[in-house]
Amino acid sequence: MPAIQLISALPSFTSQEEYVSIVASTPSSFNDIPAVIKHKEDSVTVAVDPPLPDFSGDELKGTLYVLTSALVFFSVSGRGFQVEYPSITLHAVSRRESGPSIYCQLDEPSEEQNATEEEYTEMRELNIIPSSPDSLETIFEALSYCASLHPDNDVEEDHGLDDAFIDLNTTNFETFTGDEGEELSEVGRAALAHLESIICNPFEDAEEGADVNEQVETPQAGNEGHKAAEP
Repeated sequence: MPAIQLISALPSFTSQEEYVSIVASTPSSFNDIPAVIKHKEDSVTVAVDPPLPDFSGDELKGTLYVLTSALVFFSVSGRGFQVEYPSITLHAVSRRESGPSIYCQLDEPSEEQNATEEEYTEMRELNIIPSSPDSLETIFEALSYCASLHPDNDVEEDHGLDDAFIDLNTTNFETFTGDEGEELSEVGRAALAHLESIICNPFEDAEEGADVNEQVETPQAGNEGHKAAEP
């Protein structure tokens, strides 16, 4: 199944309040309860690489729906797509010169291959560009939460959930250390350089701001012991 599935209508969803009310009413089947919407972002532009066939122009502008079931984009033209969370192998905040965005790396299995650990699987990149950069962290947090509801069983068994996503609480983005004879191929080095060029740590700006404040608040020589006159 392709990572990006084209749709012609929005999937059913409900608000958190409605979900709580439905659950409290003890429905006959919990499987019939619609997905919960965690965030909706209007005026979004998406960029897909490689591009989707017959999906361009105005179809790349629309509304983003972060649902507990899938990540959904619906364009102003009445078409859209959805991505199931296990297909998102990496997501992060990107602040490239082309504009800040949510960067997603999607696992795109080849129909001609029987996917195994030893075989190469194609990758597609999705950039979600909101009209306001202030929305980036809100989208990222909602996306991270919903993705955590759909762990990849293979990743969980082999490496643990922490390996499936970037830890944005660390100060550096590291995937390769060079220890113990590790060596990246030319393709691997190019891929690593590409990721490091587009991924940023949203907490770095806050830390830098804190450092500046500390420097400003440090008393200057000769001014120690001075205080503002009391009224």
